[in-house]
Amino acid sequence: MSPILVRPVREQLEHDRLIRLLQVKLRRKYDAGINPGAEQNVPVGVGPGALYPDLVLWSLEKGHRLQGVVEVETGESVNHLEALAQWTHLSKLRTAFHLYVPAAMVEVARRLCDDNHVVANEVWSYHTIGDQVRFTLVHRSKETSPGRVEASKAPKKPIAAPAQVVKKAAKPAAKPAPKPAPKPAPKASKAPSKPAPKKAKPAAKARKPAKAQKRK
Repeated sequence: MSPILVRPVREQLEHDRLIRLLQVKLRRKYDAGINPGAEQNVPVGVGPGALYPDLVLWSLEKGHRLQGVVEVETGESVNHLEALAQWTHLSKLRTAFHLYVPAAMVEVARRLCDDNHVVANEVWSYHTIGDQVRFTLVHRSKETSPGRVEASKAPKKPIAAPAQVVKKAAKPAAKPAPKPAPKPAPKASKAPSKPAPKKAKPAAKARKPAKAQKRK
C-alpha cells in the first residue's frame, strides 16, 4: 500500500482479500509473496529505495528469478497521486508490471498511464459477483519499460554463431536458344512437260499358214 494513501477500513479489507486471491490464483506459475495492508514482508530492491508492491512474483525454477510485480488498486486509489507515487516507480523496474483496477476504472487507469508515461505490461479489471471475484485481461503491452531498455543496451559478450553451410544459389537455367524460323521452301521450277508416251499398238496377229492345196 502506498504510504500517502489511507483507504477506508472496508475498502482496505477488500483490497487485502484481492491480494490473497491473486496469490492463490498465480501459485501455479509463480512463487508469489504479498505485502497486504501496511506490511512490508517482501521488498524489491534494498535500502531506502526498496519498493513494496502488493505482490512480488518469482520463478518456480531453481534460479528463483524475479518475474514481475503486481499492484492492486481500489476505486479510491486510481488517481493521479497514486500513479505518480507508485506506478511510475514499479514500471521502471527490470521486470513486468501488472496493474489490477476495478472494471469501472479501466479507462481512468489507461489515461493515468499515458499521462505519467507508465508502461504497464498487463492491465486487469475485476468485479465482484456475490463472494466471487472475476478477473479480466483488458490490456497487454509489448513495450518495454525504461529500466528494461537500459538493461537491454548493456554490452553483451558476443556468442559465436555455429557455422552455417551456405548453399550457393543455383544459377538460373539458361533459356533455350530460339529456334530459327523455318526457311521458305524453294519454289519448284517449272520443267517442260514431256509428251506422254504413245501407247504401243498391239502386234499384228500372226497369220496362220495357208493350208496346203489339196492335190487333185
